[in-house]
Amino acid sequence: MNIIFLIDSFLVSFIAKCTIVVTIFGISLGMAAYATYGERKVAAWMQDRRGPNRAGPWGLLQPIADGGKMFFKEDFIPQASEKFLFIMAPGIAMLTALMTSAVIPWGSDILVLGQTIPLQVANVDGGILYILGIVSIGVYGIMIGGWASNNKYSLMGAIRASSQMISYELAMGLSVLAIIMMSGSLNLRDIVHGQEGSLYGLSFLPAGTNWNIFYQPLGFLIFLVCAFAETNRAPFDLPECETELVGGYHTEYSSMKLGFFLFAEYVNMFVSSTVLATVYFGGFSFPGMNMLADNPNLLAAVGFAVLFIKIIFFIFLYMWVRWTIPRFRYDQLMHLGWKSLIPLAIINLVLTGAVMVLKHSITGQW
Repeated sequence: MNIIFLIDSFLVSFIAKCTIVVTIFGISLGMAAYATYGERKVAAWMQDRRGPNRAGPWGLLQPIADGGKMFFKEDFIPQASEKFLFIMAPGIAMLTALMTSAVIPWGSDILVLGQTIPLQVANVDGGILYILGIVSIGVYGIMIGGWASNNKYSLMGAIRASSQMISYELAMGLSVLAIIMMSGSLNLRDIVHGQEGSLYGLSFLPAGTNWNIFYQPLGFLIFLVCAFAETNRAPFDLPECETELVGGYHTEYSSMKLGFFLFAEYVNMFVSSTVLATVYFGGFSFPGMNMLADNPNLLAAVGFAVLFIKIIFFIFLYMWVRWTIPRFRYDQLMHLGWKSLIPLAIINLVLTGAVMVLKHSITGQW
Protein backbone atom coordinates (compact mmCIF):
# COMPACT_ATOMS: atom_id res chain seq x y z
CA MET A 1 0.00 0.00 0.00
CA ASN A 2 2.87 2.38 0.81
CA ILE A 3 4.47 1.70 -2.59
CA ILE A 4 1.16 2.35 -4.38
CA PHE A 5 0.68 5.55 -2.40
CA LEU A 6 4.21 6.72 -3.29
CA ILE A 7 3.63 5.92 -6.98
CA ASP A 8 0.31 7.80 -6.96
CA SER A 9 1.92 10.78 -5.22
CA PHE A 10 4.76 10.79 -7.74
CA LEU A 11 2.33 10.63 -10.68
CA VAL A 12 0.21 13.47 -9.30
CA SER A 13 3.30 15.62 -8.70
CA PHE A 14 4.77 14.76 -12.10
CA ILE A 15 1.58 15.51 -14.01
CA ALA A 16 1.04 18.73 -12.05
CA LYS A 17 4.64 19.85 -12.69
CA CYS A 18 4.39 19.07 -16.43
CA THR A 19 1.11 21.00 -16.57
CA ILE A 20 2.74 23.99 -14.88
CA VAL A 21 5.71 23.88 -17.31
CA VAL A 22 3.49 23.71 -20.40
CA THR A 23 1.17 26.41 -19.04
CA ILE A 24 3.99 28.84 -18.23
CA PHE A 25 5.57 28.16 -21.64
CA GLY A 26 2.26 28.89 -23.35
CA ILE A 27 1.62 31.99 -21.24
CA SER A 28 5.11 33.36 -21.98
CA LEU A 29 4.66 32.91 -25.73
CA GLY A 30 1.08 34.21 -25.64
CA MET A 31 1.99 37.29 -23.61
CA ALA A 32 4.92 38.02 -25.93
CA ALA A 33 2.71 37.65 -29.01
CA TYR A 34 -0.03 39.90 -27.72
CA ALA A 35 2.49 42.38 -26.31
CA THR A 36 3.26 43.19 -29.96
CA TYR A 37 -0.44 43.86 -30.52
CA GLY A 38 -0.68 45.83 -27.28
CA GLU A 39 2.33 47.95 -28.15
CA ARG A 40 0.86 48.91 -31.52
CA LYS A 41 -2.46 49.75 -29.91
CA VAL A 42 -0.77 51.82 -27.17
CA ALA A 43 1.29 53.65 -29.80
CA ALA A 44 -1.87 54.30 -31.82
CA TRP A 45 -3.69 55.59 -28.74
CA MET A 46 -0.83 57.94 -27.87
CA GLN A 47 -0.63 59.17 -31.49
CA ASP A 48 -4.39 59.53 -31.92
CA ARG A 49 -4.92 56.81 -34.53
CA ARG A 50 -6.56 53.37 -34.68
CA GLY A 51 -3.72 50.85 -34.83
CA PRO A 52 -4.27 47.24 -36.03
CA ASN A 53 -7.98 46.73 -36.75
CA ARG A 54 -8.25 44.50 -39.85
CA ALA A 55 -7.13 41.01 -38.79
CA GLY A 56 -10.08 39.71 -36.77
CA PRO A 57 -12.35 41.72 -34.46
CA TRP A 58 -10.53 44.83 -33.17
CA GLY A 59 -7.37 43.44 -34.81
CA LEU A 60 -7.03 40.66 -32.22
CA LEU A 61 -5.69 38.19 -34.81
CA GLN A 62 -2.87 40.53 -35.84
CA PRO A 63 -0.18 38.62 -33.84
CA ILE A 64 -1.21 35.40 -35.62
CA ALA A 65 -0.98 37.17 -38.97
CA ASP A 66 2.45 38.52 -38.06
CA GLY A 67 3.62 35.06 -36.97
CA GLY A 68 2.37 33.54 -40.23
CA LYS A 69 4.23 36.21 -42.18
CA MET A 70 7.47 35.34 -40.35
CA PHE A 71 7.00 31.62 -41.01
CA PHE A 72 6.30 31.96 -44.73
CA LYS A 73 8.82 34.65 -45.64
CA GLU A 74 11.86 33.52 -47.59
CA ASP A 75 14.74 32.52 -45.33
CA PHE A 76 18.23 33.25 -46.59
CA ILE A 77 21.70 33.01 -45.08
CA PRO A 78 24.45 35.41 -46.24
CA GLN A 79 27.10 33.55 -48.22
CA ALA A 80 30.01 35.04 -46.25
CA SER A 81 28.47 34.33 -42.82
CA GLU A 82 29.45 31.69 -40.26
CA LYS A 83 26.41 29.53 -41.05
CA PHE A 84 26.31 27.34 -37.93
CA LEU A 85 26.67 30.27 -35.54
CA PHE A 86 24.31 32.36 -37.67
CA ILE A 87 21.58 29.74 -37.21
CA MET A 88 22.37 29.07 -33.54
CA ALA A 89 22.31 32.71 -32.34
CA PRO A 90 18.54 33.39 -32.45
CA GLY A 91 17.94 30.03 -30.76
CA ILE A 92 20.22 31.03 -27.85
CA ALA A 93 18.42 34.37 -27.51
CA MET A 94 15.00 32.69 -27.43
CA LEU A 95 16.07 29.82 -25.14
CA THR A 96 17.59 32.07 -22.49
CA ALA A 97 14.53 34.35 -22.58
CA LEU A 98 12.20 31.39 -21.88
CA MET A 99 14.45 29.76 -19.24
CA THR A 100 14.27 32.75 -16.90
CA SER A 101 10.64 32.13 -15.90
CA ALA A 102 11.44 28.69 -14.42
CA VAL A 103 12.19 29.99 -10.90
CA ILE A 104 9.42 32.59 -10.63
CA PRO A 105 6.63 31.75 -8.12
CA TRP A 106 3.36 32.35 -9.97
CA GLY A 107 1.07 31.82 -6.99
CA SER A 108 0.74 30.29 -3.56
CA ASP A 109 0.57 26.51 -3.12
CA ILE A 110 -2.51 24.63 -4.37
CA LEU A 111 -4.06 21.37 -3.20
CA VAL A 112 -4.41 18.61 -5.82
CA LEU A 113 -5.83 15.28 -4.63
CA GLY A 114 -4.62 16.02 -1.12
CA GLN A 115 -1.12 17.01 -2.21
CA THR A 116 0.41 20.46 -1.93
CA ILE A 117 1.72 21.64 -5.31
CA PRO A 118 3.68 24.90 -5.61
CA LEU A 119 2.86 27.05 -8.66
CA GLN A 120 6.51 27.16 -9.64
CA VAL A 121 8.61 25.08 -12.01
CA ALA A 122 11.73 24.99 -9.80
CA ASN A 123 11.96 26.32 -6.26
CA VAL A 124 15.69 27.10 -6.40
CA ASP A 125 17.39 28.48 -3.29
CA GLY A 126 19.48 30.84 -5.42
CA GLY A 127 16.60 31.96 -7.64
CA ILE A 128 17.80 35.56 -7.90
CA LEU A 129 21.29 34.40 -8.92
CA TYR A 130 19.75 32.04 -11.48
CA ILE A 131 17.86 34.92 -13.11
CA LEU A 132 20.92 37.20 -13.19
CA GLY A 133 23.01 34.35 -14.59
CA ILE A 134 20.59 33.46 -17.38
CA VAL A 135 20.17 37.15 -18.28
CA SER A 136 23.96 37.45 -18.63
CA ILE A 137 24.03 34.41 -20.94
CA GLY A 138 21.41 35.99 -23.21
CA VAL A 139 23.96 38.47 -24.52
CA TYR A 140 25.80 35.60 -26.24
CA GLY A 141 22.92 35.11 -28.67
CA ILE A 142 23.08 38.75 -29.71
CA MET A 143 26.89 38.86 -29.85
CA ILE A 144 27.18 35.63 -31.85
CA GLY A 145 24.43 36.71 -34.26
CA GLY A 146 26.07 40.07 -34.92
CA TRP A 147 29.52 38.57 -35.44
CA ALA A 148 28.39 35.57 -37.52
CA SER A 149 26.50 37.84 -39.96
CA ASN A 150 29.81 39.21 -41.30
CA ASN A 151 28.21 42.63 -41.57
CA LYS A 152 29.81 45.75 -40.06
CA TYR A 153 26.45 47.17 -38.93
CA SER A 154 25.50 43.90 -37.25
CA LEU A 155 28.88 43.70 -35.51
CA MET A 156 28.59 47.28 -34.23
CA GLY A 157 25.09 46.57 -32.93
CA ALA A 158 26.31 43.40 -31.19
CA ILE A 159 29.22 45.25 -29.55
CA ARG A 160 26.84 47.96 -28.36
CA ALA A 161 24.44 45.36 -26.95
CA SER A 162 27.13 43.41 -25.10
CA SER A 163 28.78 46.48 -23.55
CA GLN A 164 25.37 47.89 -22.61
CA MET A 165 24.20 44.68 -20.94
CA ILE A 166 27.46 44.20 -19.03
CA SER A 167 27.37 47.81 -17.81
CA TYR A 168 23.80 47.73 -16.53
CA GLU A 169 24.01 44.24 -15.02
CA LEU A 170 26.35 45.65 -12.36
CA ALA A 171 23.87 48.25 -11.11
CA MET A 172 21.03 45.72 -11.36
CA GLY A 173 22.94 43.21 -9.23
CA LEU A 174 23.80 45.85 -6.62
CA SER A 175 20.15 46.95 -6.36
CA VAL A 176 19.09 43.33 -5.85
CA LEU A 177 21.71 42.89 -3.09
CA ALA A 178 19.75 45.32 -0.91
CA ILE A 179 16.64 43.12 -1.28
CA ILE A 180 18.69 40.03 -0.40
CA MET A 181 20.01 41.77 2.73
CA MET A 182 16.47 42.67 3.83
CA SER A 183 14.87 39.29 3.12
CA GLY A 184 17.85 37.16 4.16
CA SER A 185 17.28 34.82 1.24
CA LEU A 186 18.06 34.36 -2.45
CA ASN A 187 14.88 32.32 -2.92
CA LEU A 188 12.17 34.21 -4.80
CA ARG A 189 9.37 32.41 -2.95
CA ASP A 190 10.88 33.46 0.38
CA ILE A 191 11.13 37.04 -0.88
CA VAL A 192 7.43 36.99 -1.83
CA HIS A 193 6.40 35.44 1.50
CA GLY A 194 8.36 38.16 3.28
CA GLN A 195 6.02 40.72 1.68
CA GLU A 196 2.81 39.05 2.86
CA GLY A 197 2.68 40.77 6.24
CA SER A 198 1.30 44.21 7.01
CA LEU A 199 3.29 47.31 6.05
CA TYR A 200 5.89 48.21 8.73
CA GLY A 201 4.26 45.59 10.95
CA LEU A 202 1.30 47.87 11.71
CA SER A 203 -1.60 45.70 12.85
CA PHE A 204 -4.33 48.04 11.55
CA LEU A 205 -3.05 47.64 7.97
CA PRO A 206 -4.18 44.57 5.98
CA ALA A 207 -1.87 41.63 5.34
CA GLY A 208 -0.24 41.53 1.92
CA THR A 209 0.87 45.18 1.93
CA ASN A 210 4.45 44.74 3.16
CA TRP A 211 5.90 45.30 -0.31
CA ASN A 212 9.60 46.00 -0.84
CA ILE A 213 8.86 49.08 -2.95
CA PHE A 214 8.08 50.95 0.30
CA TYR A 215 11.48 50.01 1.75
CA GLN A 216 13.57 50.20 -1.42
CA PRO A 217 12.21 52.99 -3.66
CA LEU A 218 15.69 53.94 -4.91
CA GLY A 219 16.62 50.30 -5.49
CA PHE A 220 13.40 49.80 -7.46
CA LEU A 221 14.13 52.83 -9.65
CA ILE A 222 17.66 51.57 -10.37
CA PHE A 223 16.38 48.06 -11.15
CA LEU A 224 13.66 49.48 -13.42
CA VAL A 225 16.12 51.57 -15.46
CA CYS A 226 18.50 48.60 -15.74
CA ALA A 227 15.62 46.37 -16.87
CA PHE A 228 14.92 48.79 -19.72
CA ALA A 229 18.59 48.64 -20.72
CA GLU A 230 18.85 44.85 -20.39
CA THR A 231 15.88 44.28 -22.68
CA ASN A 232 17.17 46.82 -25.26
CA ARG A 233 13.97 48.81 -24.97
CA ALA A 234 13.70 52.51 -25.76
CA PRO A 235 15.28 54.80 -24.73
CA PHE A 236 18.09 52.20 -24.48
CA ASP A 237 17.59 50.61 -27.91
CA LEU A 238 21.01 51.70 -29.22
CA PRO A 239 21.91 48.15 -30.45
CA GLU A 240 19.01 48.33 -32.94
CA CYS A 241 19.36 52.01 -33.85
CA GLU A 242 17.78 52.09 -37.31
CA THR A 243 19.06 55.53 -38.27
CA GLU A 244 22.68 54.52 -37.63
CA LEU A 245 22.94 50.73 -37.92
CA VAL A 246 20.18 49.75 -40.40
CA GLY A 247 18.73 47.17 -38.00
CA GLY A 248 21.57 46.50 -35.59
CA TYR A 249 22.64 42.96 -34.73
CA HIS A 250 19.79 41.36 -36.71
CA THR A 251 20.31 43.33 -39.95
CA GLU A 252 21.08 40.16 -41.98
CA TYR A 253 18.32 38.03 -40.45
CA SER A 254 15.01 37.19 -42.08
CA SER A 255 12.01 34.90 -41.68
CA MET A 256 11.65 33.10 -38.33
CA LYS A 257 15.27 33.71 -37.28
CA LEU A 258 14.46 37.41 -37.22
CA GLY A 259 11.19 36.53 -35.52
CA PHE A 260 13.09 34.73 -32.74
CA PHE A 261 15.20 37.83 -32.03
CA LEU A 262 12.16 40.11 -32.01
CA PHE A 263 10.09 37.63 -30.00
CA ALA A 264 12.88 37.13 -27.44
CA GLU A 265 12.78 40.86 -26.70
CA TYR A 266 9.09 40.68 -25.83
CA VAL A 267 9.56 37.51 -23.76
CA ASN A 268 12.34 39.31 -21.87
CA MET A 269 10.02 42.26 -21.36
CA PHE A 270 7.36 39.93 -19.91
CA VAL A 271 9.83 38.13 -17.64
CA SER A 272 11.47 41.35 -16.41
CA SER A 273 8.01 42.74 -15.62
CA THR A 274 7.31 39.57 -13.65
CA VAL A 275 10.58 39.90 -11.72
CA LEU A 276 9.81 43.55 -10.92
CA ALA A 277 6.34 42.60 -9.67
CA THR A 278 7.74 39.68 -7.66
CA VAL A 279 10.71 41.36 -6.01
CA TYR A 280 9.30 44.84 -5.34
CA PHE A 281 5.50 44.64 -5.52
CA GLY A 282 4.75 41.53 -3.51
CA GLY A 283 4.36 39.06 -6.37
CA PHE A 284 1.15 37.13 -5.84
CA SER A 285 0.46 38.77 -2.46
CA PHE A 286 -2.32 41.34 -2.23
CA PRO A 287 -4.06 43.36 0.52
CA GLY A 288 -6.44 41.22 2.58
CA MET A 289 -5.07 37.90 1.37
CA ASN A 290 -5.41 36.39 4.86
CA MET A 291 -9.21 36.42 4.36
CA LEU A 292 -8.78 33.57 1.81
CA ALA A 293 -6.39 31.50 3.93
CA ASP A 294 -9.01 28.77 4.46
CA ASN A 295 -9.32 28.16 0.70
CA PRO A 296 -5.79 27.67 -0.70
CA ASN A 297 -6.89 27.03 -4.29
CA LEU A 298 -8.98 30.20 -4.41
CA LEU A 299 -6.12 32.11 -2.77
CA ALA A 300 -3.73 30.81 -5.44
CA ALA A 301 -6.14 31.74 -8.25
CA VAL A 302 -6.68 35.29 -6.95
CA GLY A 303 -2.93 35.69 -6.31
CA PHE A 304 -2.16 34.52 -9.87
CA ALA A 305 -4.63 37.08 -11.27
CA VAL A 306 -3.20 39.85 -9.07
CA LEU A 307 0.34 39.02 -10.22
CA PHE A 308 -0.75 39.32 -13.86
CA ILE A 309 -2.39 42.69 -13.22
CA LYS A 310 0.97 43.90 -11.88
CA ILE A 311 2.80 42.40 -14.88
CA ILE A 312 0.45 44.06 -17.38
CA PHE A 313 1.02 47.39 -15.63
CA PHE A 314 4.79 47.11 -16.09
CA ILE A 315 4.43 45.98 -19.72
CA PHE A 316 2.29 49.07 -20.32
CA LEU A 317 5.02 51.14 -18.63
CA TYR A 318 7.59 49.73 -21.08
CA MET A 319 5.36 50.77 -23.99
CA TRP A 320 4.54 54.16 -22.52
CA VAL A 321 8.23 55.01 -22.09
CA ARG A 322 9.05 53.82 -25.61
CA TRP A 323 6.60 56.22 -27.22
CA THR A 324 7.39 59.13 -24.88
CA ILE A 325 11.15 59.42 -24.36
CA PRO A 326 13.62 59.83 -27.24
CA ARG A 327 16.62 57.54 -27.65
CA PHE A 328 19.82 58.37 -25.75
CA ARG A 329 23.16 58.91 -27.42
CA TYR A 330 25.56 56.06 -26.74
CA ASP A 331 27.89 58.18 -24.58
CA GLN A 332 24.89 59.28 -22.48
CA LEU A 333 23.83 55.65 -22.05
CA MET A 334 27.26 54.57 -20.79
CA HIS A 335 27.58 57.67 -18.59
CA LEU A 336 24.25 56.89 -16.94
CA GLY A 337 25.22 53.28 -16.27
CA TRP A 338 28.74 53.79 -14.90
CA LYS A 339 28.68 57.26 -13.36
CA SER A 340 25.11 57.49 -12.07
CA LEU A 341 23.41 54.14 -11.49
CA ILE A 342 26.35 52.20 -10.03
CA PRO A 343 27.23 54.90 -7.45
CA LEU A 344 23.52 55.25 -6.56
CA ALA A 345 23.22 51.48 -6.16
CA ILE A 346 26.26 51.44 -3.83
CA ILE A 347 24.80 54.31 -1.77
CA ASN A 348 21.49 52.45 -1.56
CA LEU A 349 23.32 49.33 -0.39
CA VAL A 350 25.19 51.23 2.31
CA LEU A 351 22.02 52.98 3.52
CA THR A 352 20.18 49.65 3.67
CA GLY A 353 22.96 48.13 5.77
CA ALA A 354 23.04 51.16 8.09
CA VAL A 355 19.27 51.04 8.64
CA MET A 356 19.41 47.29 9.35
CA VAL A 357 22.21 47.75 11.90
CA LEU A 358 20.28 50.59 13.57
CA LYS A 359 17.13 48.48 13.70
CA HIS A 360 19.07 45.57 15.21
CA SER A 361 20.59 47.81 17.88
CA ILE A 362 17.11 49.09 18.88
CA THR A 363 14.91 45.99 18.55
CA GLY A 364 17.44 43.15 18.54
CA GLN A 365 15.98 41.87 15.26
CA TRP A 366 17.30 42.03 11.74
